Amino acid sequence: MQGRCPFTVEAICLLPDHIHCIWTLPEGDCNYSLRWGEIKRVFSTSYREQVGPGADRNASRRQRGEAALWQRRFWEHTLRDPTDLARHLDYIPYNPVKHGLVKSVADWPWSSFHRYVSMGVYELGWGAAVGQVFDAIGCQE
Repeated sequence: MQGRCPFTVEAICLLPDHIHCIWTLPEGDCNYSLRWGEIKRVFSTSYREQVGPGADRNASRRQRGEAALWQRRFWEHTLRDPTDLARHLDYIPYNPVKHGLVKSVADWPWSSFHRYVSMGVYELGWGAAVGQVFDAIGCQE
């Protein structure tokens, strides 16, 4: 997939019912839909091989050959400036805390937060007061 439609994952957090990520695409390329479609296809094929078809699918999903794993839509936001990027880089790893899945950002293993800690960008205990900041600036999903 990376050969046909390359992108770099700058940040990611996988949650039980959704995923957040920041991607850098090649200059002049903004085809998020192609990439999400490929990710969904590859994952769904592997999932069906290992687990089976999953939840009951409606007629439309059966006709399209879709698994009942993904919503059809996604929300995208082009980052406007370094401040916008910084806010989203903070928001993404904080999401499991926001949803009550863990008490500490460091406790969630399915996040790029740990990579950023190893790079020295974040301290391991980062995030203790972050929730108040997100409430103040109105970050939402």
